[in-house]
Amino acid sequence: MLQADSAHVNWDPEKKHWNVRVKVGEEVIRRSLPGTPQTAGEDVLRSLAVETAMADGYEVDPAKVDIVH
Repeated sequence: MLQADSAHVNWDPEKKHWNVRVKVGEEVIRRSLPGTPQTAGEDVLRSLAVETAMADGYEVDPAKVDIVH
């Protein structure tokens, strides 16, 4: 599994769901997290970001997941 540089989770107010961006070098993978409530805690969002990266074949350190509410 390849190591991702970082991940970023943010709330999209227009689409009303969380988005995850996983950065691997110059590549950025974008995924949405539909069904995750806006009130989800940071631990839940961090876990979802790690799971999302793993589903795409990348490993990301939970400490490198940035969450913006």
